[in-house]
Amino acid sequence: MTSKGRKKTSRRSFLQGVAISTAAVTGVELLKKDVADAADATSEGQCGEIPSQNTEFDFTEKSAALQPDKIVNSACQFCNSLCRLKVHVKDGRIVDVLGEPDDPVQAGGFCIKGPMMTELVYNRFRLKYPMKRVAGEKGSPDSQFEQISWDEALSIIASKFLALRDAGEARAIANKTSGRLPRGTGSLVGRYFNLLGSPNDTDVGPVCNDAGGNALAWTFGLDNFTNGYGIDGATKKEDLGSAKFFLFLGTNQAETHPVTFTYLLRSRAKTKAKLVVIDPRLTPTGAQADEWIAPKPHTDLALVLAMLYHIVTHNLYDAAFVQKWVLGFEELKKHLKSNNYTPEWAAEITDVPVSKIKFIAETYAKTKPAAIFCNAGISHQLNAFDTYRCLAFLAAITGNIGIPGGGCNFMHNTWPGGLNLPPIQGKIPKKDIALPVGPDYLSEAIISGQPYQLKALITQGNPLLACSNTTKVQQAYRQLEFYVYTGLFMEESAYYADIILPVTSGFEMETVYMRRDDRAIRWQQQVVAPVGESKPDWHIWIELAHATAKLDKRNPPQYWQDNFPSSWKDYRHLWATFVANTPGMAGMTQQRLSERTEPLRWPCPTVDHPGVSTLYLDCSSWYQAAESLNIDNIGKRFLTPSGKVEIYTSELQKQLTKAGHSALPIFYTHPEVTGRNPTIEYLAELVKNPVNPHALTHNVKLGKLSTNEIHKKYPLMGTTGRSSIVHFHSVTHWTYTGKQKNGVRLVQIHPKTAQTAGIENGDEIIVESPRGSIKGTALLWQGIREDTIFVPNWFGSQQQMAQDLGTPYYEAANVLIDQKYYDNLSGQQAFKCFACRITKA
Repeated sequence: MTSKGRKKTSRRSFLQGVAISTAAVTGVELLKKDVADAADATSEGQCGEIPSQNTEFDFTEKSAALQPDKIVNSACQFCNSLCRLKVHVKDGRIVDVLGEPDDPVQAGGFCIKGPMMTELVYNRFRLKYPMKRVAGEKGSPDSQFEQISWDEALSIIASKFLALRDAGEARAIANKTSGRLPRGTGSLVGRYFNLLGSPNDTDVGPVCNDAGGNALAWTFGLDNFTNGYGIDGATKKEDLGSAKFFLFLGTNQAETHPVTFTYLLRSRAKTKAKLVVIDPRLTPTGAQADEWIAPKPHTDLALVLAMLYHIVTHNLYDAAFVQKWVLGFEELKKHLKSNNYTPEWAAEITDVPVSKIKFIAETYAKTKPAAIFCNAGISHQLNAFDTYRCLAFLAAITGNIGIPGGGCNFMHNTWPGGLNLPPIQGKIPKKDIALPVGPDYLSEAIISGQPYQLKALITQGNPLLACSNTTKVQQAYRQLEFYVYTGLFMEESAYYADIILPVTSGFEMETVYMRRDDRAIRWQQQVVAPVGESKPDWHIWIELAHATAKLDKRNPPQYWQDNFPSSWKDYRHLWATFVANTPGMAGMTQQRLSERTEPLRWPCPTVDHPGVSTLYLDCSSWYQAAESLNIDNIGKRFLTPSGKVEIYTSELQKQLTKAGHSALPIFYTHPEVTGRNPTIEYLAELVKNPVNPHALTHNVKLGKLSTNEIHKKYPLMGTTGRSSIVHFHSVTHWTYTGKQKNGVRLVQIHPKTAQTAGIENGDEIIVESPRGSIKGTALLWQGIREDTIFVPNWFGSQQQMAQDLGTPYYEAANVLIDQKYYDNLSGQQAFKCFACRITKA
């Protein structure tokens, strides 16, 4: 209930406002009429009309039926905007969801996905109890499962894991986490695998955004988004809101981070900051830009190298900052000149005019503070680590690092700095080296047994949609000896499982949620009881450890029980354990987080510390936080070995050359980019990965020219990504709202390209690559390059909400992607380019 006189924030009116603002093609000179017409058609076809709602009066106030018994502070978990949701509960049921008006970044708003959190709770397709396979071929929709108890399910899993360990095959057991996990669950998974002796507790990073964090760590010292949204508690000044220039590469913030992007737009209205969006297709983000620039897919590295060249050769860099804080500038300068990475060279590769490349470089260098934003559009390239490194160089040489409103704001996937538990009690077994980075190498290890056989796997999320070359992944999971699926629904992956474990949704647990962008943490209370017998993920791992303790004949029960105390099932106790054992977290107590309307940023070393918004800021608050992370950081501004930004050092060079790279990146791209370009060769040799030293990776050779032969049969370049603001990965496809508003896979095609193929708007089409084919519906869209099509991801063949709404079932878009093309340092998969052709179905 709102207080008297306060206007109630309406989710509908907020959405209506966002729709109006993002539909306007302000500042984009090209395509004004055609794109606006197409945008209107797309809005009608995908999202429907959002009705207006009068917010001057609140007619739920004093309603006997709708006045809540309590209002619970939870959080939306569908993107990284980290919106607080004030959930209204009546008689144990959710009756309304509002935003947090006292958070200046959120400003009371949230996007269409906020109320969809409720649709995960009240959903007829939810998994409600553990099950085991009793009949049917793995992967078949005719697979049959029967209900079992949690005790039986966990005993089956523990027995299988222990049998493999006792046979000397602990390394044959793997786990694959997902971004949906409650914070800290990964630490429990890692602890269990340490006790078991397996090195293969893998995470979701290689299909998400590991590369950006890896590059930031190697250049500045920490693998985190460098700046924050809102007021910096240390300086009392705006951080990202004070930027005078925004450079967005491969990020569609309007649809992936709508609330924080709206905050940036509100700030921009005051500062008159310029916004340049670089993306092969026009998105609602590009519609807000002063300049939308559409390079050829997978060529951003060439663009950034040319920007560096122009800034260096025209003395546009910050000489004072470089001299004091940067190592390797002279080597970078020589590297750029010797390779002739000029704007003219880059224009030939990227298809971006020379004048535009020079304009971006000059505007970025001359306008301070300037902020770079990147997301999956850069991460999902096979040169992702090197591209991010060059973007970090760009910020460093212009002095746009360690200042409010600047920085390298690269979306990253994991908890900042890790969440630590107390040291393990007892002696743990020695582990073999982990399988190579990249999520699809699990499939390779299952099928070929190289470098060794993988026999048992437990996953969180939906790898049958997330991993590239879906057909090969399906083959692997059919052959897999033992597979445990954990999730909310009978997703595609569940049909391959031997054991299925039901988990809780966000409203059914007390935990924290994180805006991974700027390291901001929010406490969320439990709203309703778990559905059926579902459990929070961290409960599952604690209980699995206790089930293992009962069956382990090699170790006493205390080996497992003492390292997984039952008290950790209370998330407040678990969180207090993390706070006590994790550097830089002493100030992030549950009480402090619960009392705040705004999230609190890590690092935060004491309860009096404001948390860090701007990393590497030359101020006492940052130096205090840096010291709390590691005693060796005393006096360091940058947390590299030298205490400076490291562009080139002999040690960096030595490490990266082991895997075929260099501290100073050269240009190379995907072999399926049109034209003849320097590309990558993967050698059979597996070497220790310098970026992920716990694992192996393929050695590579860079620079050999591609042949362009593939484009004789497959003349177009395809790219994949999120379909619209409505969806967040596959889980939203299990909600009524998600399937109603965007349940058709709309493949964006330029009208001229469609005309050549005899395709009209709304036609059912086939998209085919050398790996396979999928179906979709043609959406003619002038806001995309003529040589490129966009295929929305996360549609799947088992999304049962489709039956209620009459929308099609689809095979995974990643059928089209070749798993062998990946960044051998970060493990990122190359989802952003594949050779393809289109035909009318």
